[in-house]
Amino acid sequence: MEMNIRDHWDSLSPETRQWLTENPGCVVLPRTITETIHQETGITAHSDQHDQASLSPEDLDFLRARAEATPAPLEHRFFDAIQQGEG
Repeated sequence: MEMNIRDHWDSLSPETRQWLTENPGCVVLPRTITETIHQETGITAHSDQHDQASLSPEDLDFLRARAEATPAPLEHRFFDAIQQGEG
């Protein structure tokens, strides 16, 4: 069975969705992510001897589109509010 991430997207936890959108080029999911997706959605995908699951071209396209639509996290910058004058 293929993963079919698109149909189960809303069943995934925010952490799993974040991992998938931060790694949109991952063709083979690590076993921890494969198991997490199984626990969250009930999907039992075909996996290799290492319990890693391959994503279909449709899943990859969907994840790339999600990654492009998701804004990057804001970088926090701290500035010194005290300006030192020449003395």
